[in-house]
Amino acid sequence: MSFLGYRLEPRAKPPGYVVFLYSFAAVLIALIITGFIFIAFGLNPFSAYATVIQKTLLSWRGFSQVLLKTVPLLLTGVGLVLAFRAQFWNIGAEGQILAGAAAAAGVALFMPLPPFLGIPAMFLAGFIAGGIWGFLPALLKVRLGVNEIITTLMMNYIMLYIVRWLINGPWKGKNVRGFSESDKFDASFVLPLFKGTRLNWPTLLIALLFVLFIFFLLARMKLGFEIRMMGESPEAAHYAGVNFLTTTILLVLLSAGAAGLAGVGEVAGIHKKLLEPTSISQGFGYTAIIVALLARGNPLATLATALLLGWVFASGDVMKVSLRLPDQMSGVINGLLLLCIIGIEPLLRYRIVRVNGAKLGEREASSGT
Repeated sequence: MSFLGYRLEPRAKPPGYVVFLYSFAAVLIALIITGFIFIAFGLNPFSAYATVIQKTLLSWRGFSQVLLKTVPLLLTGVGLVLAFRAQFWNIGAEGQILAGAAAAAGVALFMPLPPFLGIPAMFLAGFIAGGIWGFLPALLKVRLGVNEIITTLMMNYIMLYIVRWLINGPWKGKNVRGFSESDKFDASFVLPLFKGTRLNWPTLLIALLFVLFIFFLLARMKLGFEIRMMGESPEAAHYAGVNFLTTTILLVLLSAGAAGLAGVGEVAGIHKKLLEPTSISQGFGYTAIIVALLARGNPLATLATALLLGWVFASGDVMKVSLRLPDQMSGVINGLLLLCIIGIEPLLRYRIVRVNGAKLGEREASSGT
């Protein structure tokens, strides 16, 4: 089918540099559109961006805030990369973050452990809880063919209300008045910070190591090969004898477990207590979907894409305080990024080809138009 002498033609898998350029263009377009939003609020877009960059990237304090937002996005995003490579569309990372946070809080509040065991126990509990929260959708998909987008999304709301029930009921702090939150964690369950910041180094280190592990798993391990085969050619995977149930459950345990680790970092490194779910995760589970999509299935690329979205989150705080813009600006930018990423997908799958007059006439005649 042609239009005005042009038609779309399927293209072979584009090389990496083409994917990078198109993804970069999507980000650039989103930032340009954001510039017009600044103008609508009566701001000079160049001055606005200069203020944001100065307060987020040109000082250690500002950059530490960027990293603070980057860490949960990196952990959750690389986990989603793993799930998406197998075409398991895990939209439940928000609930998995909260599951990890609740499990860590349970350890900190109710398990008297030696100081050297407290923090490892929280991370282990958070990883297991996040993984368990992703287990049921994986089982339903493989055994009953239930759409995992629906089940993982609904699990987010279930965990949100579980956490709210805990902080308003059995886990509510004994001396808390007027707030819904638990007691503060003992010092032995609080993560150490970089000096002069709110950024804790254990979760940052775990995030970097997890990225390397997922890269190695996909590139060198049998499980990674099976995950890639399931995503690229399910029929070939069946023919090769891949156990879809076992492989899907393992990859979801890793993917959801990574989100659980992010939840541990939030409650044990920043808040030091269990509190309102929207304060624990500021939409990190949903934003991590953009991190994974921008990474295009490459775990190492999440280092850059998570940093970009972490910058967007930190920029939202600067826009609110310094530019007097609404709280929702970071959400608007995230939405624009997602829209632009989706918008360039057809350009990666198809190319626009000009059809000369003779060939165009032949095609129209053969099609009866």
